Amino acid sequence: MSKKGKSLWSLNFNTATLVLIPAAIGINYLGKLFAGVLKLPLWLDSIGTCLAAVLAGPIVGAICGAANNIIYGLTMDPISTVYALTNIAIGLAVGILAHKGFMKNIKLSLVTAIVAGLVAVVVSTPLNMAFWGGTTGNVWGDAVYAWAIANNLPVFFASFIDELIVDLPDKIAVLLIVFAISKSLPKSLVALYQSGDTIDSLDN
Repeated sequence: MSKKGKSLWSLNFNTATLVLIPAAIGINYLGKLFAGVLKLPLWLDSIGTCLAAVLAGPIVGAICGAANNIIYGLTMDPISTVYALTNIAIGLAVGILAHKGFMKNIKLSLVTAIVAGLVAVVVSTPLNMAFWGGTTGNVWGDAVYAWAIANNLPVFFASFIDELIVDLPDKIAVLLIVFAISKSLPKSLVALYQSGDTIDSLDN
């Protein structure tokens, strides 16, 4: 196996990456289901997306994010489908930052989490306005939305803080989980995801 590195935007997926994608989608799916059943003030639907982005880059992270929302939307909650755009943006942002070294320690991981949370808010708020009148569907965030509307705050601002109050803590939790997982993996395994080798070279 050669040691050439994979480009940040490479579409040349090796065997390790092809195995990672369905695993990440499954992690996303279970995380969202877990949060929904327990009515948590979090989404937990992007753990797999962020893990894939950290290990294999922004393209893989975006693919995992989009696939997760589409699958969850078709099987459990149709509302989730339109938010594939949000998970794509999260995967891209985290993958780029991880490539630049922003997942090397906890402090930088927190910076990544804040950026990912803000990206999610910026993408999701217009979707919330367009499809659901500004609410998010999260009972905790929507309680803040109701409070804001009751206090005559603008609808867009109410929607923004509704999303922010859920997304920012969510991404902090998610990225800390991803940091812990990625640091616990063997270096030889992590190197496989960052390799530029083709499927054939890994299978030989």
